[in-house]
Amino acid sequence: MVAGCNLDAALEAVGERWSFLILRGAFNGARHFEQFQSVLGIARNVLANRLARLVEHGILERLPCLDDRRRVEYRLTPKGEALLPAVVALRQWGDRWGCEQPPKARLVDDRDNRPIAEVRVHAHDGRVLGLGDMHWEPAEAVQPLAEASAA
Repeated sequence: MVAGCNLDAALEAVGERWSFLILRGAFNGARHFEQFQSVLGIARNVLANRLARLVEHGILERLPCLDDRRRVEYRLTPKGEALLPAVVALRQWGDRWGCEQPPKARLVDDRDNRPIAEVRVHAHDGRVLGLGDMHWEPAEAVQPLAEASAA
């Protein structure tokens, strides 16, 4: 294991159930406090706390609504959008291992309405990697990906 791993920072930002469910709601178009509350059935104080935490970590931004300045909406930032593969991977893992019931919905490609492929770990050249195909190296010893591709 690598000391000072950034996994610690990631888990600090989003590492609990409600945060992931709020992110799922945001990926599915929820923008307003009431929408999140209705879809999740979460207590208002817990929701307010989790939304504030996601804003504090720069994952969501809190903006005034264009149609009613008294209300606010929550939008994913680029940092928040970058969590999509992690949320999809967790959902796929849950579909496979999490419960005995088949999933009620599947994530599909908008273009052809076919299920998306399983999220996998890929090498720089596109090969799918398994647990035995990788290891940790000190960051300063690893050639950046852009340089590796140009070589």
